[in-house]
Amino acid sequence: MASHVHRLQFNTATPSPALLAPQTLNRRSPKSVEYRRNRGRDGLVACRSSLVGEQQEASPFTDPETQLIEALIGIQGRGRSANPQQLQDVQRAVEVLETLGGVPDPTSSDLIEGRWQLMFTTRPGTASPIQRTFVGVDVFSVFQEIYLRSNDPRVSNIVVFSEAIGELKVEAAASVSDGKRILFRFDKAAFSFKFIPFKVPYPVPFRLLGDEAKGWLDTTYLSESGNLRISRGNKGTTFVLQKLTEPRQLLLSAISTGKGIEKAIDEITSSSKNKGDSELELVEGEWNMIWSSQMETDSWIENAANGLMGTQIVKKSAQMKFVANILPGLRFSMNGTFVKSGTNSYDVTMDDAAIIGGPLGYPVEMETKFKLELLYADDRIRISRGYNNIVFVHLRVDRTK
Repeated sequence: MASHVHRLQFNTATPSPALLAPQTLNRRSPKSVEYRRNRGRDGLVACRSSLVGEQQEASPFTDPETQLIEALIGIQGRGRSANPQQLQDVQRAVEVLETLGGVPDPTSSDLIEGRWQLMFTTRPGTASPIQRTFVGVDVFSVFQEIYLRSNDPRVSNIVVFSEAIGELKVEAAASVSDGKRILFRFDKAAFSFKFIPFKVPYPVPFRLLGDEAKGWLDTTYLSESGNLRISRGNKGTTFVLQKLTEPRQLLLSAISTGKGIEKAIDEITSSSKNKGDSELELVEGEWNMIWSSQMETDSWIENAANGLMGTQIVKKSAQMKFVANILPGLRFSMNGTFVKSGTNSYDVTMDDAAIIGGPLGYPVEMETKFKLELLYADDRIRISRGYNNIVFVHLRVDRTK
């Protein structure tokens, strides 16, 4: 602790209206995550899951399928940003499902037909140019369509840039080799833009590519519900695809694109209520705030003290800690306690704050009290209503229970 203690006095319980003036952050814009990162937040996981699509009526995923979905939550770029531990968790879950096998002879099943959304892919150096260019971009949605039971069997890869812009569709003539393998040869591709009435050819001369335009795709797991598929390609790539998008993934996708966030929150909280999940608990661990319904204010210290930036650490001993990095080597830390006050609510008091730079600590005399209401909570994602009735979405970043 520093030999000369500097005391700054703040009271964040009732901030003045001037401090709540809109800033660069916009709750509906993906730039909000980038803005907070630029403010120095260390460890922020910008949840940019790319799974976008209409919510369908769900049949439950099996426990092994849920393990795979859990492993994918929080991975950006459909696998591009996965760290070694995340890759290991995904690989383990994939291998479990492949061992189980799922639907036998999937290429003979009607369940393989239709439009599949890409959740995750490994990215070896031999990946196709389309995969390298578009798959890792979170704001794009990536689909694969499989239609084998027609006069013109085809497999198509589709990159949707946005509903307002359009898409790129790369098509391949397909045939079934055996119960698992589909053979394909790319033969045409085009951009379809909303603002022009004709398609723009994709500049790839497939006829001149020879064997490079050919490939195969093995389906190593197809779920009994027809909602989840694992495939491996001839270039060594593993794909995880899904027809039915799980509610938490829809929420992460909405936060990534900045669209439909409130609707996704309503979907996941309603789904939880319908399942009878009435008793929710604060789960211990490190939680990063990835979205809030309140724009940041002019005062970074007020943002940090009220949980509008940084990491929240929940401990079993009914203690809570907010940590926010201000600048490299300089961070704000605030400790407090929480007491359960209702079925899904807690009274939180934060009153021990300091600005820390290296070995030196500068106490900050401030206090904030608020009621924390849990709207949804599991081991990975938490939706809550906290300070000043602001709705928060937190993602758990530590892997311990």
